[in-house]
Amino acid sequence: MSDDLNARFETAQADSRLLPERPDNPTLLKIYGLFKQATAGDNTEKKPSFSDVVARAKWEAWTAQKGVSSDQAKQGYIELIESLK
Repeated sequence: MSDDLNARFETAQADSRLLPERPDNPTLLKIYGLFKQATAGDNTEKKPSFSDVVARAKWEAWTAQKGVSSDQAKQGYIELIESLK
């Protein structure tokens, strides 16, 4: 199961660069959060300053996935990319 999931996750990463149109910002942030959770686990980084809007939004998107297992995050990422194709 895990090898299959990893292969599908890698395919979804490649597919994410070939989407017919650029997803909206909330969707891009969800993709980012799931990817970071899948590859790095729970966010332990310091919260960026309020003035750094992009970094803060990315930090919050990743933090929103806290507690989700790597496999669950990979599955969520795969399903989200598939829904955008």
